[in-house]
Amino acid sequence: MSLLSDLLNLNLSDTTEKVIAEYIWIGGSGMDLRSKARTLDGPVSNPSELPIWSYDGSNPNLAPGEDGDVILHPQAIFKDPFRKGNNILVMCDGYTPAGEPIPTNKRHEAARKFSHPDVIAEEPWYVIEQEYTLLRRDVQWPMGWPVGGYPHPQGPYYHGIIDEVLGRDVVASHYKACLYAGINISEINGEVMPGQWEFQVGPAMGISAGDELWVARYILERITENAGVVLSFNPKPIQGDRNGAGGRTNYSTKSMRNEGGHEAIRKAIERIGLRCREQICADFFTGHHETADINTFLWGLASGGASIGVRRDTEEAGNGYLEYRRPASKMDPYVVTSFIAETTILWKPWYHLAFEQAWRGIVG
Repeated sequence: MSLLSDLLNLNLSDTTEKVIAEYIWIGGSGMDLRSKARTLDGPVSNPSELPIWSYDGSNPNLAPGEDGDVILHPQAIFKDPFRKGNNILVMCDGYTPAGEPIPTNKRHEAARKFSHPDVIAEEPWYVIEQEYTLLRRDVQWPMGWPVGGYPHPQGPYYHGIIDEVLGRDVVASHYKACLYAGINISEINGEVMPGQWEFQVGPAMGISAGDELWVARYILERITENAGVVLSFNPKPIQGDRNGAGGRTNYSTKSMRNEGGHEAIRKAIERIGLRCREQICADFFTGHHETADINTFLWGLASGGASIGVRRDTEEAGNGYLEYRRPASKMDPYVVTSFIAETTILWKPWYHLAFEQAWRGIVG
């Protein structure tokens, strides 16, 4: 093993200008990550310097409904915490040979929304709270739980210091690897259910929030693979009176951060409330633990049971951010972040209301 360890830790930058680029993309389920590596002649600092690549997309697990090649477009570069040196991780999105985004390429539409001049002017910031569960590989049971049994009821675990076996080492390694990669990971903590953890990515602006979260997920997948544990983004990995896993998204615009931003926050909440049903596919509404029921939209001050929460420090300052609590742990950050920006900046609610009134008139 020592020889293998030495080879894995080789720093190619000491002996060659060649660089290994690990291309990463989203697979056919919309949640699984795929990757492959290629050799570059030297260091690069911008995705535009990287070659477009491809893979066989005829396998429905890789790209549903596609025949032939899928074209990979490099979109964001991060330092590779595994190979180190000048080696890089490259977040890509996929297209058909005709140039159309494949079904799991949600980045393309998100980038279009984030490139709108009105959105750019508002400088949307995000902090995404990614919750996940670590499972034993042999029995698919949460780390730190008695094998075949249950721990004490929820209460003492949130932000607690408890024996998580390999869990804490995995979390700490992921934290440092993300910082090395250049991901703005801002926080980690143990969650309410034992064996469940959270990391936060941000503040990140616009499309970069999605890029950073997806690459942070990739790094965590690699670390858990090496540690011999299973990573789950299942919103409800354990049934019963146990908290689910969320992907809550904190959001602010320049108008919300400026003096008097409380009014902009209020308007943003109203708009999201009108369109919230469009985000049902990305949510985890049980109504018992983390947020309001699927059929209910609520917002509240420092409320853990609301669809949208506003912190007390934001209320007191009169400006700041809102917390969108509806998304689940397996949400696509490109979809969620662009939905929020479009709804609060670009969407015109009176069009929606006029259509609704007209429709009621038609159907009686």
